[in-house]
Order: sequence, then C-alpha cells, then structure tokens
Amino acid sequence: MAPSSYNYTSPQDMWYVLIGIPGLEDVHSWISIPICFMYIVAIVGNLFLIFLIVTEQRLHEPMYLFLSMLALADVLLATSTVPKMLAIFWFHSMNISFGFCVSQMFFIHFIFVAESAILLAMAFDRYVAICHPLRYTAVLTSSVIGKIGIAAMVRSFIICFPFIFLVHRLIYCGRNIIPHSYCEHMGIARLACDNININIIYGLTVALLSTGLDIILIIMSYTMILCTVFQIPSWTARIKALSTCGSHICVILMFYAPAFFSFFAHRFGGKTIPHHIHILVANLYVVVPPMLNPIIYGVKTKQIQDRVILFFSPISICC
Repeated sequence: MAPSSYNYTSPQDMWYVLIGIPGLEDVHSWISIPICFMYIVAIVGNLFLIFLIVTEQRLHEPMYLFLSMLALADVLLATSTVPKMLAIFWFHSMNISFGFCVSQMFFIHFIFVAESAILLAMAFDRYVAICHPLRYTAVLTSSVIGKIGIAAMVRSFIICFPFIFLVHRLIYCGRNIIPHSYCEHMGIARLACDNININIIYGLTVALLSTGLDIILIIMSYTMILCTVFQIPSWTARIKALSTCGSHICVILMFYAPAFFSFFAHRFGGKTIPHHIHILVANLYVVVPPMLNPIIYGVKTKQIQDRVILFFSPISICC
C-alpha cells in the first residue's frame, strides 16, 4: 500500500487495546488468582523488608541498604504493571491511552535498568566484603551508597528517556491491538506503519551495553570472589564466605533469566516460541522475582531472620 493511502493517526488521539495473554483469554480469570496472590505477597514482603531495614539500626549496613533499594524497585515494577493486568483479567478493562501506555513503557524499562544497576552494586558490595574486608567500611560509606543509588537512577533515566521520543516519532495508521498485558517499547513500535529499525537497534544496544555490561561486571566480581575464597585454607571459612553470596546469586538468576528470555523471544523467537508462552513469562516476570526476593533474603540472612522473629515475638509486642 502506498504511503499516501494510509489513514494516519495522531499519537495523542490513539487508544490501544491490551488483550492480555493471546490464546488464553478463556482462562484469564484463573491466571489472575496466582498473579494477584503473588502481587500481594510481593508488596507486603518488600514493604515489610524496607520497614525492617529502615527501623533496625543493625541493618544499616551496605548490603541491606542496597537490598532496600532492590525491594523498592520491586514494589514499583509490580505496581506499574499488575493492577492494569488484573483489570484486564477481571473487568475486561483493555483500553489504554497512548500517553498512559508510553508512561507505563517508560517506567517498566526505567525500573528494569535501575534494578540491574542495583544488582551490580550488590555484587560490588560482596566483592569488597570478601576480597578487601579491612577496607569494607572505608569504601562503602553511607555517602558512597547514596551516590551509587543516585547514579543508578540517573543512568536509568538517561538510557530509557529516548524510548519516549522513539515511539513518538513514528507514524501510526490506526492499528491499536497490543497482544500483551502491559505496554513495552517494541509492542508499541510494531503498531506503527513506519520504519522501526532505529527502535530495534536502540533496544538491542540498551540491552547489550547497559544490562549486558552489568552482567559482565557481575560475573567478573564473582570470579574474583571465587579466586579469593579458594585461597582460604579453611573449608568452614570458605563456606561461610560463599554463603553470604547465595541470596544474591539466586536473585540475579531470577532477574536476568526470564528478562532475557522475554527480550530475545520477542525479537527473534516469534516462529519457534508460542506467543502465549512469551506473554505468560513476561507477566510472571513482574511478580515472581518481586515476590521471592524478600523470601530468599529472609530465609538465607540470619540478621533479617532475627529481626523478623523479634518483631513478631511477644516480648517485642510488650515493649
């Protein structure tokens, strides 16, 4: 069709239809039950974790301060996606304006990039704690931790803000069906009757040079940690040193594995991976890691366990 025959639509006038999980519309109500449960657990668990870290002086250490940042990012990620997702599943509230869709897209990508930076900061924390224990308190001061948090937010904003311009610059022709439960960059871009090569290239660049670089630096940190640990003569000391990294490694795997599956499946796996599987994984990604992160740290971190027990004990209530 010639460009002149397209029925161009102003982005400001666009309303999209989020159809949820394509092919599984009949079971949306059933899928919503575990998603709602996981969302509630994620919000309560992460807010409680933040409360413990803020109110307990003994938890004002770098590792726990970074953990509070991660918990806050998890709350924001889940809250930016799940309420609309549940509205689609329960009330068939599928319509969403272009402006709100772009806003949701920005916050999802912004939080993802920021959370990746926080995981990198947590890996750096473990590296300093194990490889340079005598310099730990001197290197990771409260001022440095604050600057790292601000740097993570600024970097994420700089990286993700161009997404807004990339979708605004496109020409749209009235197609408005998004086969997803929330808005993301390529989902919007693919509705345009315009060349989206710049969108694809920038999305890949962001994934490889920001998040991909974070992964490389995390791997380097843990490589140096392992080299240091295996130089310790005592097996007990080795296990104790590695046990402090267990929670972080679990969180890293839960964060990056489904994220990159969703990212590459959306771009390259359209013919080999059923679309409903891709969307289902993307939906679970915004609730499962946020739900499990506080549980993992609560189970594996003795200081948090002790504080939880103290909080719920009769002695604590009496005091």
